[in-house]
Amino acid sequence: MSHSCVFAPTGVTIKPILYADGVLKMIDQRLLPTEEVWLEYTDYRAVAEAIVTMVVRGAPAIGVAAAYGAAFGARDIQATDGADFMRQFEAVCAHLAATRPTAVNLFWALKRMKSFAAANASAGQPVENLKIGLEYEALAINDEDIRINLAMGRHGAPLIPDGARVLTHCNAGALATAGFGTALGVIRAAVAAGKKVSVVADETRPFLQGARLTAWELSRDGIDTTLICDNMAGYLMSKGEIDCVIVGADRIAANGDVANKIGTYTVAILAKEHNIPFYVAAPLSTIDLELSDGSLIPIEERDAREVTHIGDKPLAPDNIRVRNPAFDVTPARLVTAIITERGALLGNYSEDLRRIKAGA
Repeated sequence: MSHSCVFAPTGVTIKPILYADGVLKMIDQRLLPTEEVWLEYTDYRAVAEAIVTMVVRGAPAIGVAAAYGAAFGARDIQATDGADFMRQFEAVCAHLAATRPTAVNLFWALKRMKSFAAANASAGQPVENLKIGLEYEALAINDEDIRINLAMGRHGAPLIPDGARVLTHCNAGALATAGFGTALGVIRAAVAAGKKVSVVADETRPFLQGARLTAWELSRDGIDTTLICDNMAGYLMSKGEIDCVIVGADRIAANGDVANKIGTYTVAILAKEHNIPFYVAAPLSTIDLELSDGSLIPIEERDAREVTHIGDKPLAPDNIRVRNPAFDVTPARLVTAIITERGALLGNYSEDLRRIKAGA
């Protein structure tokens, strides 16, 4: 496979996932902001490891990376008939699906790749055609993600007032997607529309996505940004220094409950207490209508070392018991609006999520 992704829409200044000539390149997000290192991938097992170890993170970006990983796995399958190919391809996708449990975009992208392969295999397409088609399908998922983010920005920008001081949590920017971003895409679109917007970025312990990634992105784009510790948000709200909150999502249940980076629930409660709008920006692929509410969303527990260490430096006593859930669930009643590529939903999520997902 040797096709290249050439889609580069206006306004996309950071693209953390690049593909050309059969090679996937991803910026190692573990090393930002001090080092900008690009790693190359041609094997699906290596892509799976990159997802597990958070070389790549953020729900949409994980989905895009997994799609390329599936294409790599397909490329290496030695099969002469469609049925044998599909058996081996299912195993490739199962390996990629086992990497992280919470972000539904991973499973959405793999399901799309499997559906594409199955339909074309059933139609009698030769195995080599299946491999080429799956590469193009991964490229399409990549390119569509950027277009979706730009559309979310257009729909979300009107919700951000001129002069707004916007609180973010974790990183829902270009680095969490194929480019432009979900929550940060809305902020970028508001700035592009001529609004004066400043950002207050939670550091987002324990992996520090806000400090390392959001601050890096926004400073590169020249957007006024102030970094705070997670436990400072309530104080700033009480002083009238936050006008709205915008976050991304890793999975949204059918009733509008939102799984996002750990600490999001706390921020949502604080916003409710201070009558501050709390917005969620996420593509339709993040909506999981098969789960009736957020209690059914699987929550990943990660390595205790993320809590007890910064890099190689210990922060806590040896052998201390640690909890490290990577996500929490914000109830729909705390969410002012869910911003998607088809528009912003305001409150009646059980009905509107099904309607908008169906394209009505």
